[in-house]
Amino acid sequence: MSTSQNSIFELMSQSGHQNLFFCNDELVGLKAIVAIHDTTLGPAIGGVRMLPYETTEEAIEDALRLSKAITYKSAITGLNLGGGSAVIIGNSRLDKSEVLLRRLGQFIEGLNGNFIASLDVGTTQRDLEYIYTETEHVAGLPKAIHGSGVGDTSIFAAQGVYFGIKACLKELYGSESVAGKKVIVHGVGSVGERLIAMLREENARVYVSDITEEKMLKVAAKYKAEPIPYNEVFDHEFDVYSPCALGGTVNPESAQKMQCKIIAGSANNQLKDEVATSTILHERGILYAPDYLINAGALISCYSEIQNYGVDHTEFVIKNIYNATRDVLKKSKEENISTFEAANRIAEKRIQDIKKIKR
Repeated sequence: MSTSQNSIFELMSQSGHQNLFFCNDELVGLKAIVAIHDTTLGPAIGGVRMLPYETTEEAIEDALRLSKAITYKSAITGLNLGGGSAVIIGNSRLDKSEVLLRRLGQFIEGLNGNFIASLDVGTTQRDLEYIYTETEHVAGLPKAIHGSGVGDTSIFAAQGVYFGIKACLKELYGSESVAGKKVIVHGVGSVGERLIAMLREENARVYVSDITEEKMLKVAAKYKAEPIPYNEVFDHEFDVYSPCALGGTVNPESAQKMQCKIIAGSANNQLKDEVATSTILHERGILYAPDYLINAGALISCYSEIQNYGVDHTEFVIKNIYNATRDVLKKSKEENISTFEAANRIAEKRIQDIKKIKR
């Protein structure tokens, strides 16, 4: 991809994006991009992701992809939010600072409420506090900072994935119980570990894999799970493959090798080459629970914070992920289309319906 004006506008047009903003402040070392996909349902919300992108093109593509996924995530879960994303080009361990994050907060404040910042890869709640110093357009804050904050959102993200897994098991086996089912959790960060705890509590046979061997072995021992080397995940049979790290692990090549019956995890953008990969999964009879639906727990908790709802309301809405997943599976079966396409159609219909009354 070239970063010419025409190619950027072309990319935005293809994916239906409304805005793409660039923030370059050499004094504090900030190079950031904010993408706003669609605000039909409400203001755009999105995580602040900080990664050492090799090129600006890569950062732009990530921002565009992430923000569109949030639009669909909000639509399919019934939230009144649009899709956005903020990406900072840099190493989160070396380049991050209070002044850099506060400068980003000033930039977000200048967007007049059209973008709300939340957590993503490379940022923490402490980072959100710095951003919050300069703008109120932040969600995912701890209760100590924001009275309606729900605190750590990883538990809500894990709950959504848990209900998505149960919906798929119900479709495949006639029972939603995970007891005795073989589940591989690929990536044992905060969401992955919380999911493992829930699965083990219901006596699932859990296997864990992570690119960091030390972390993998520690979590496996803690929950009496079985460790699987990172590069051997697709060499074993499982009932459920649950990708909970970075996206792209499910691609045309891996989809042909997979020996699982269900794919349901918390990672964003799990499918690389979405149309081709989802078609392969559909043809092979592998149930794919669309990531932007079942990993919506954190977004739902942020929405509750924005609306000053409590934790009970958050958990009530997250439980509906089970029914929403069942609806996607039903539509996929009835129309003989991939679950990815079925979820997209449901999300797009809600956006188009709301547009009618917004006019």
